[in-house]
Amino acid sequence: MNPFKQLLQTTGAATPVGTWIMSASPLVAEAMGHAGFDWGVVDMEHTPLDLMDLVHMLQAVSGTPLLPVVRVPWNDTVNIKRVLDAGATTLLVPFVQNAEQARAAVAATRYPPEGCRGMAGMSRASKFGTTPQYLTTANAQMTVILQLETTEAIAQLEAIAAVPGVDALFIGPGDLSATMGHVGQLTHPEVLAVTADAVARAKALGMPIGTVGGTTEVVAQYRAIGFDFVAIASDLGLLMRSAQAALATVRNTGASPITPTNGGY
Repeated sequence: MNPFKQLLQTTGAATPVGTWIMSASPLVAEAMGHAGFDWGVVDMEHTPLDLMDLVHMLQAVSGTPLLPVVRVPWNDTVNIKRVLDAGATTLLVPFVQNAEQARAAVAATRYPPEGCRGMAGMSRASKFGTTPQYLTTANAQMTVILQLETTEAIAQLEAIAAVPGVDALFIGPGDLSATMGHVGQLTHPEVLAVTADAVARAKALGMPIGTVGGTTEVVAQYRAIGFDFVAIASDLGLLMRSAQAALATVRNTGASPITPTNGGY
């Protein structure tokens, strides 16, 4: 079974905790992999990562306990095909709005006849052709997580979750807050109300659902709501907050504790 899917299905375990890897640095990714996180999002949507960079990131975390989830730049068949050939097996697909887009995302991760992924006999995904029967077994190894980032998408939650091959949902709190007119206010009461409703509906379907929060306090709120898996901040967010806090202490500025601005992680 795909390791991330297995992580989600482990009964009686604590909520899996991850983080975002925004630095585009294999060395930082490797360090985060040893920090104790269960999983981490290698982000290609909002970072300068290209495909070869992604390979280096996956190589860097492969020797650590951290399970990589690759967020592709967009719900695009070519992007997804190339990311899978690079060796990713768990994808986070951004800005999925409806069941049609969900079906397109799943199809892009499957070889025919189940989908439309282009076949390649010699790729990093197949360990350069050495994985026995890779082309006939790869479909079953995929995990597809779809990101719902607007009220329109959340309204379609049941239809999206019903698409075969969708393994989990993910609430994008930054974009959701913006589409609700509360830019950067991820814990605005109206945003949290919509979020809690989405979690309850996903749980009624037996569909795992996750999200990300910038601080431990926000993540605690998300865990109380009932999310099945959560991420805390990002490598850069943790770095910047620690750096600024240390600097404020050394300079004895008496500055308030550093918190993410503009809804950042």
